[in-house]
Amino acid sequence: MAKTSILIVEDDRSLARVLEYNLTNAGYKTYLSTDGQDALNTARLKLPDLIVLDLMIPVIDGLEV
Repeated sequence: MAKTSILIVEDDRSLARVLEYNLTNAGYKTYLSTDGQDALNTARLKLPDLIVLDLMIPVIDGLEV
């Protein structure tokens, strides 16, 4: 059975790594993006089941994403 996947969109790399660590240990497949444009590209390519999205991110803000 495939793991549920989560895209983490967070520009604070230390916070993103903590989220990634905890979600991976909980059994999820994770992807990381640090800006809005990369998040959109990753979401289109990977089709995650859930996106955890920071609203204040560079390039394209979270509300626009």
